[in-house]
Amino acid sequence: MKMPAPILVTGNLPASVLDTLKREFQVECHAEDRPMSRSKLLHSIRDKIGLLSMITDDIDGELLDYAPKLIMIANMAVGYNNIDLEAAAKRGILVSNTPGVLTEATADLAFSLILGTARRIAEGDRMVREGRFSFWAPFHFLGRDVSGKTLGIIGMGRIGKAVARRARGFQMPILYFSRNPLEKTEEEELNAHYVPLNNLLGESDFVSLHIPLSSVTRHFISEKEFSLMKTTAFLINTSRGPVVDEKALLEALQNRIIAGAGIDVYENEPAITPGLEKLDQVLLLPHVGSATLETRTRMAAMAAGNLLAGLRGEAPPNLINP
Repeated sequence: MKMPAPILVTGNLPASVLDTLKREFQVECHAEDRPMSRSKLLHSIRDKIGLLSMITDDIDGELLDYAPKLIMIANMAVGYNNIDLEAAAKRGILVSNTPGVLTEATADLAFSLILGTARRIAEGDRMVREGRFSFWAPFHFLGRDVSGKTLGIIGMGRIGKAVARRARGFQMPILYFSRNPLEKTEEEELNAHYVPLNNLLGESDFVSLHIPLSSVTRHFISEKEFSLMKTTAFLINTSRGPVVDEKALLEALQNRIIAGAGIDVYENEPAITPGLEKLDQVLLLPHVGSATLETRTRMAAMAAGNLLAGLRGEAPPNLINP
């Protein structure tokens, strides 16, 4: 009897998703809630025809040289800057991602960071836990209003639009800058107005980033952009860490060029620029934009579906490199 072909799953996925894969393939799974080590990844990929990867896996030419039988890579993320698409294309390897499924969860988190930075939520929590809450006074521990303030959205794709929908409930005027402006009817629905980037930066009380990482968007927000923002403004980043120049962000916060920031992703993740962790006006999260049970389960199922389709010789639903 012929043995099923082997595939590698580099993350600890729900049993229901793994069972779906096991019906057709021999599955090797990294069943730990931490990234697979580089050495283990290189060792495990050698005989595999399929790879279900995580955003933390560096899928470069070296790794692909270790995998001469590889047919398909299904990345369990909407982003795929961890994969060398050119190297995959040269080897005829299909690559897919999981778009759309994490939109609402990431938008929820982005708005949580807007509220958390404006109202100093984490700072207040620390105050109470450390026993420093000892009185109430009318002008003590003040935050900023969110309702009615101007929200600037950079990147009006799925997630940007989902954040805009949430902002409507807070009666926030919305300015946006995006590669592809919306249709007028959609702008009216979201109460959103397209403006040049400099105008958005200068007029927004909150600037929320929702752009993919590319050579064009790396350090999209740096010293010049911070200098254009209001001194009372907050930067929110739930997109990709390197779109923000983290050293410039640190300087902008230290020098009170902007009021604060809410960050879920980092330029050299998981490391952060030393000094950020010491600032009360920045809210730091451990890359949890899509981290809900429901969303991660749907992402895993979508990645598995992409992988199965590619290995069956079908077109994966979310193919990146046709």
